[in-house]
Amino acid sequence: MEKSLRAARLATFAYFVLNGFLLGMWIVHIPTVEEHTGISHAVLGWLLLLLGGGAFAGMQLVGPLADRFGSRKVVPLSAALCSAALLLPGLAADAWTLGPALFVFGFGNGCLDVSMNTHAVQVERGYGRPIMSAFHALFSIGGVIAALVGALTLSLGWSAATTLGAMAVLGLVAAALASRALLPPETAPSKEATATENGATETGTGEAATENGTAGAAAGRRAPSRIWILAALAFMLMLSEGVANDWSVLHLKDVLDAPEATAAFAYGAFATAMTVGRLLTDRVAARIGTVAVVRYGSAVAAVGLTVATLAPAVPLALVGWTIFGIGLSGCVPQLFSAAGHADPGAAGANVSRVAGLGYLGMLAGPAVIGPMTHLMPLNLAFFLPVAFCAVACFTAPVLRTGQPEEAPGVGPAPARQQA
Repeated sequence: MEKSLRAARLATFAYFVLNGFLLGMWIVHIPTVEEHTGISHAVLGWLLLLLGGGAFAGMQLVGPLADRFGSRKVVPLSAALCSAALLLPGLAADAWTLGPALFVFGFGNGCLDVSMNTHAVQVERGYGRPIMSAFHALFSIGGVIAALVGALTLSLGWSAATTLGAMAVLGLVAAALASRALLPPETAPSKEATATENGATETGTGEAATENGTAGAAAGRRAPSRIWILAALAFMLMLSEGVANDWSVLHLKDVLDAPEATAAFAYGAFATAMTVGRLLTDRVAARIGTVAVVRYGSAVAAVGLTVATLAPAVPLALVGWTIFGIGLSGCVPQLFSAAGHADPGAAGANVSRVAGLGYLGMLAGPAVIGPMTHLMPLNLAFFLPVAFCAVACFTAPVLRTGQPEEAPGVGPAPARQQA
């Protein structure tokens, strides 16, 4: 059992790396595809909304499917769809063909995002301790690998169709190989486990149905208000993360008059801090609990972004963006984990709700901050995500689910497993 659980964890790592890699390969080739299709920046901006819309649709569809059929079946299929769809933007000839290509690729990305997070929750439940943040760190590392591979193929003069096609085949192979180690669907939780999960005290042994049967009933239930609170927090924190992705470089360039090469370090500092923070968060969460991770992490993020906002010089602004990344790094994975553990029979549906609203927050960043810059300087508009981080700090206790102290923030497990 211990060996299969470790193998499942490694396989889940592989899918997170693959997801980050596939998305990163598209991002690296955006300028090439834009030039090949002959579209303007404005048209590209509108078409990217189709990618986001496809991702949101995929998230909402695949969550209940993962509950019904088990993530072991859904994750490889989602990864295969996302991999195959990567080729489509490279084949697009104009805006009319690029739009549907981006929608399908976004749909596959959304399916993979929710299904792999759902399986990660199942693996975390087996370990009996927090391990979710490390999965999200591997997603970021996948993006770094994509940047390196993309830079190499572009320097060799490969076309977008050739590169994306080759990477699509590589993704299909990886999706198939990793599928063998995924965990089978769980049996329905016993009465004792259910009581621990929901804070109830009832006893008995009358439930022996498999997860598929339990999942069908669970998926049909209305999501509790706690799930929507988690989703709202994901919206606010991922919008804050999106602000760093979209505006950190412009902040240094336009507000502090930094050269373009120097301004690029703002996002680099943030992204590096996010990755390192996620690699360390699981150990911190195991020691102090997930509530404390979100409470103190969002507080640190608010302080960091305030420092960046008010910084009179580039070095201090870089420090602020770094602190902002460290603070945010562990927050969103804890929200996904809490949603998945809230009801094991509806883990996929609950993760899809939280991830879906969070993804909308990521997309909303440019739409919200952009218009605000017509009324105030860009750096002052950053006080909106500062406020969102403060709300997350004070709302963090919603993650508390009455789990035993020796495994804060995760569902009941038969025994502790060592990685």
